[in-house]
Amino acid sequence: MSARRFKSYPAYKDSGVEWLGEIPAHWEVRRLKTVASVQLSNVDKKSVEGQESVRLCNYVDVYYNERITADLNFMAATATPEQARRFSLHAGDVLITKDSESWTDIAVPAVVATDLPDVLCGYHLALVRPGSDCDGAFLARAFSAIGPRDQFQVAANGITRFGLGGDAIRSGVFATPPAQEQRAIAAFLDRETAKIDALVAKKERLIELLQEKRAALITRAVTKGLDPTASMKDSGVEWLGQMPKHWEPIRVKFLISRPLQYGANEVAELSDPDLPRYIRITDIRDDGSLREDTFRSLPEAVAAAYLLAEGDLLFARSGATVGKTFRYEPTWGKAAYAGYLIRARLNEKEIGSRFAFYYTQSAAYWDWLRSNFIQATIQNVSAERYASLVLPVPPRLKQKEIVNYLDREAGKIGALVGLIERAIDRVKELRTALISAAVTGKIDVRGEAA
Repeated sequence: MSARRFKSYPAYKDSGVEWLGEIPAHWEVRRLKTVASVQLSNVDKKSVEGQESVRLCNYVDVYYNERITADLNFMAATATPEQARRFSLHAGDVLITKDSESWTDIAVPAVVATDLPDVLCGYHLALVRPGSDCDGAFLARAFSAIGPRDQFQVAANGITRFGLGGDAIRSGVFATPPAQEQRAIAAFLDRETAKIDALVAKKERLIELLQEKRAALITRAVTKGLDPTASMKDSGVEWLGQMPKHWEPIRVKFLISRPLQYGANEVAELSDPDLPRYIRITDIRDDGSLREDTFRSLPEAVAAAYLLAEGDLLFARSGATVGKTFRYEPTWGKAAYAGYLIRARLNEKEIGSRFAFYYTQSAAYWDWLRSNFIQATIQNVSAERYASLVLPVPPRLKQKEIVNYLDREAGKIGALVGLIERAIDRVKELRTALISAAVTGKIDVRGEAA
């Protein structure tokens, strides 16, 4: 829904704040400290014997949820009586992220939907408790709006990690209507954003179905070939099953031109485009491309031992991204890779890297991966485990035929997914614009809230 279809307020005045511009004549500009209290949490995830058992609302709970409700899976922890008193959650409280690896993730808000006396505000968050003339649901929306949110992102300090201090939060400026109008605006936005979110959910489900179709297409091509009448044989590998007779199951360690290599254990401090790019797990999208908004670089001397060559495959070895892969092309520019990635440089005479990359997007690959997790504090697959991965290897000519087929057919699905993703981005932009216009008084929704 576009904000342009709503009327403006009858009268405006200069807010005195450059980025805010004019506000409705009966609104005020107020600093956060005049409408709410702010406390930075010191409750960490460690459990201490003798302390009270509590549950923690952590960074991810706030980052991924606009509303904090009782049915979220909160972490078990402990706290002192003083911490329990100060940081237990009340209905209408607003929690914001105060520390993050990216400045764009600073001051992400969530409103507490109901009293949660045994749930505490966790570390890396700030607890904002509205006063009597401030509505928590409205304030949370205001924190997420263009303009109000930007002032906190700009105020965050850091280079590789960003943090927002208590004074910076308390000094934040908001356009503030009367309390009753705040509630009306919040109710309107709850209703309208729910409609938008339902539309986004439908489009995301369509993407899931298309990705499932793409994965099935790839799996069939890289494990069974393109000829449905081809004679088959038992591969001797559980997750591969039958394969064409002229294919061979070969372990990665026999298909590489040099041993698998871990990447550099360096802090990503630089972002100089004239230096080699420093590829990390967080840079790699699900489709195997690289994000530009997370660009980091390494000094030439450090990068030298880890420079990538055309066709190098990178395997993520730990955490939530374990198993994700990336195939390097020179078009990405000179690049090195980080320690949580493992490089495989394949012998192209035996197996093409494009075919191997497609295989890592198949169900067979993920079946193998699930059976080979090393369970520690996080999921981990070592270089030795990746070296033991069995790949189905067709003759080189067949590999090229399969890659060409997948480039064409899987490419069509990928292009459609891209169109839907861009449509989702546009809808989300409209959602943000609607929220921003409502909470800064650019549109009058009082008559729409009923």
